[in-house]
Amino acid sequence: MSIIGLDLGGTKICAALFSDAGEIVTTTYDLVGDKKGPDVGLIIKNQINFLIGKANQLIDPVHSLGISVPGIFYSESGKVWAPNIAGWEDYPLLEELNLMLSDRKIKVTIDSDRACSILGEVWKGNAKGCKNAIFMAVGTGIGAGILIDGQILRGANDIAGCIGWLALDRPFQEKYIPCGLFEYYASGEGLVRHAHDVLLQNQSYTGVFKSGMEINAPNLIGEYEAGDEIARIVVDRAIEYWGMTVANLVSLFNPEKIILGGGVFGEASRFLDRIYTEARKWAQPIGFNQFSIEVSVLGNQAGLFGAAYLAIR
Repeated sequence: MSIIGLDLGGTKICAALFSDAGEIVTTTYDLVGDKKGPDVGLIIKNQINFLIGKANQLIDPVHSLGISVPGIFYSESGKVWAPNIAGWEDYPLLEELNLMLSDRKIKVTIDSDRACSILGEVWKGNAKGCKNAIFMAVGTGIGAGILIDGQILRGANDIAGCIGWLALDRPFQEKYIPCGLFEYYASGEGLVRHAHDVLLQNQSYTGVFKSGMEINAPNLIGEYEAGDEIARIVVDRAIEYWGMTVANLVSLFNPEKIILGGGVFGEASRFLDRIYTEARKWAQPIGFNQFSIEVSVLGNQAGLFGAAYLAIR
């Protein structure tokens, strides 16, 4: 029997047919684009039907399906809040899929991308064997999948792990309300936001971002190495906040490992030693000396593998 893992993102949807052993058999990929509401739901259904067809061709029918969503999955209602997808403020994803699959006896399980990322690392990544581990995802936004005593920490309303709202500095500013201070400065979009802020304040700057280079996270990290003034200011603050957050997570949860992942940590993995050094300044010292920090080996597939693991579990 095979399983399906599906990773819904704010910009793309990737799904894969897995064997019970956790090997990917085939994948399918679509862009969300400007689609919203039920149109995004239709892409998900089409991908699932495509993979069910592939499984039937292999005479290895699908018995369960796991889905990773970018936001909050409300376990009691089965609805999803996905802030980067228009019309998904309270989307009835579980109800729609159960209705679609009712005659096929395929069990559907849904969870947040935070939870799925740490589950993927526990199953196939750098958190194998861990009962207390955290996946800190830094991509378009920032979140944390937190595993405590072998169980995902969910909170009273399934919102635990929204660390973009960590209070790491003062004073409070209104601009932090939509995403939080940490995410405002240190996510992929945050690096870009901060760079634009710094450019407005530094009229004498004449570097590459004034002469036409696109301001994005990879370019900022690349130009940091080249010594660009704007990149230095932006990335130095991000490194400081990444380190402070690692320290806070160590002090709060006493994990065995913290795994850094998400789109930004392909490029930003080069700063791992500096993040570790910054974290040491702030963290509870005994807990800090007993944990390790690593970059995800699953890369942008952590959520996909975690979704498949939901189906197996």
